[in-house]
Amino acid sequence: MKVSFGTIDVSEKSKRLVNEILNSRRLSGGKYVREFERRFAEVVGTKEAVAVSSGTDAVALALAVLYDFGAQRGDEVIVPALSFVSTGIAPLQAGFKPVFVDVRRDTLNIDPDKIEEKITKKTRAIMPVHLMGKPAEMDKILEIARKHKLYVIEDAAEAHGAKYKGRNAGAIGDMGTFSLYVAHIVSTVEGGIIVTDNSGFAEVLRSLRAHGRACKCRECVINTKNGYCPIRFKCGTDIRFVFERIGFSSKMNELEAAVGLGNLDYYDEIIRKRRKNFFYLQKRFGKFSPFLKTVELLSCEEIGPHAFPIILGEDAKFTRDKFVIYLEENGVDSRNLFSSIPTQCEAFKFLGYKVGDFPNAEYVGNNGIHIGVHQDLGKEHLDYFIELVARFLYEEKR
Repeated sequence: MKVSFGTIDVSEKSKRLVNEILNSRRLSGGKYVREFERRFAEVVGTKEAVAVSSGTDAVALALAVLYDFGAQRGDEVIVPALSFVSTGIAPLQAGFKPVFVDVRRDTLNIDPDKIEEKITKKTRAIMPVHLMGKPAEMDKILEIARKHKLYVIEDAAEAHGAKYKGRNAGAIGDMGTFSLYVAHIVSTVEGGIIVTDNSGFAEVLRSLRAHGRACKCRECVINTKNGYCPIRFKCGTDIRFVFERIGFSSKMNELEAAVGLGNLDYYDEIIRKRRKNFFYLQKRFGKFSPFLKTVELLSCEEIGPHAFPIILGEDAKFTRDKFVIYLEENGVDSRNLFSSIPTQCEAFKFLGYKVGDFPNAEYVGNNGIHIGVHQDLGKEHLDYFIELVARFLYEEKR
């Protein structure tokens, strides 16, 4: 049996829209991108959504917004040490310095109790990640942010549908960023999106994704419509060549939006199936402790399951590689559970961190994997996986 890691749904509606768009010859951002933004904001529960070309760009642009609100290049952003590498890359792309904080091993998310010791006069924002779709401890993080007058930007790349105390992930802080990559709950194949209730942030975001192009004419004070610029304003200004800030080239195109619009039609169904699969595995996984563990969920949160995380316990006498090879030889696809970005990713060596600085992130980086719980998997796939794990552990005890 094959148990794949991810899937993507391309609906008949999306296929029809793609053909319409191709026939129209209007392929760059237009009415379908605007419609996707409107519907995504509606799903998350925010006033604004700005679509971009990747989840990494979503984070970088959300941070770059802060320059319009007092930040300076070289200022600091607090991020968790354990995450997909984009969490460390995006601040650097935006001109900030990422300051890493260790995670809690039982949540995989940033440890709120270790944040304040990393705050300096140059800190401008805290960026919690809802890893694997499990919400970070937002109450504590928001309290720290208010105390130190910092922005909170949620990296909700994997957390479509997740909730913390009744509030949707991404809609709790000042801005929230999502990845729309193929393996995620809502996908545009590639792509990302930023959500916010702050219309001023949204205006700057629309400028940033288009090279920093002006969103309003300073002479006749006329706003563009949703960031999509006319050729000229009434005063004669050619807005296409007025650039007010250092921006990016990260617009979403109409074809990607068409895939996303079809995906959103099945959003609730996809969430329901993924949660059912996640809880089915979680309920049966306890018997493998202390050799293999997963995260525990609190009563105040709802997971938006990106995948099912597995961490080798300290009592395990086998290596992660041996476990992964066994799974792969028997048809189960898996991924490593990321790395400690500052100490296990060579590209970040220049920041000066050393192995041992982030023991929990490093442990998970060496001993964690995740497998799919996507909507195309059924009970037979999950039972097969559980039986496979049981057989592996039995053979290891012999």
